Amino acid sequence: MTENIYVVGHKSPDTDSVTSAIAYANLKAQLGVKEAVAAAAGNVNNETKFILDHFGLAAPMVLTDAAGKKVILVDHNEVGQAVDNVMQGDIVEVVDHHKIGDIQTGKPIFFHNEPVGATGTIIASLYEQNGVAIPKAMAGIMMSAILSDTVLFKSPTCTEKDKAAVSKLSQICGEDPMKFGMEMLKAKSDIKSKSALDILMGDFKKFDFSGTKAGVGQIEVMDLADLTPKRAAILDEMKKKADAEKLDMIVLMLTDVMKEASDLLFVGNAASAAGFEKAFGGKLANNSIYKEKCLSRKKQVIPPLESAFKK
Repeated sequence: MTENIYVVGHKSPDTDSVTSAIAYANLKAQLGVKEAVAAAAGNVNNETKFILDHFGLAAPMVLTDAAGKKVILVDHNEVGQAVDNVMQGDIVEVVDHHKIGDIQTGKPIFFHNEPVGATGTIIASLYEQNGVAIPKAMAGIMMSAILSDTVLFKSPTCTEKDKAAVSKLSQICGEDPMKFGMEMLKAKSDIKSKSALDILMGDFKKFDFSGTKAGVGQIEVMDLADLTPKRAAILDEMKKKADAEKLDMIVLMLTDVMKEASDLLFVGNAASAAGFEKAFGGKLANNSIYKEKCLSRKKQVIPPLESAFKK
């Protein structure tokens, strides 16, 4: 029996993470790697479910432990964001668009990293490079991933390559990208059924800023007022999470995609608070700093935090 190779994204999986696993596993299968299996490091969120349902695809299996397994990592390359025991597994490939993290391997592997808006953009180009036709459903989910990660091209992470990819993919899947993108945003920003913990953990990643242990999450909505009734409960969950995980601080981006701004919620110790204020050039008021033109965790939140805590 052939050993499976699990194609898996990061914990608290978002649309790019899940759809990249599906699309890349499909590409590997087309190239003869039949043992490639799409997986997710957790349950899919509302937006991803909407997309998969629309294009007639099932959610991938959930993988919680990589020990003893062959894995291909997509949309991440940091141990703290990866499925449990990833370093006790066999990492055979990495395809990502984030900063280079701390994943290490015992042998050379295929490691493809590009500064583009979504991993979906990279995988779409890998289909082209390998001369593999992109099926309609795969085109649809990769288009969706790019639109999601670039916030309909509004994010500073968006590149011309992302826009060109969406143009091609939308023609294959037959969807108007901006119209479909707004439907995705509505699905993503529907928080009525979400608890404060769901909101915190929906897109949550861990980082180490020169010894300062941090968690940084993000929730995107079409109106920040929708989150106001849950704000106190969210802060309470942030404090509980910081205590339970022994984190020095937690930051949660409450992102208003229509106003292109984020309310950066903060909980943490005094030293972390000073670093947070230094990073964003402001003073904490009611546990937050509001930042205009702030949409991207990867480009507008993580780099200033790294700089502020650098020793």
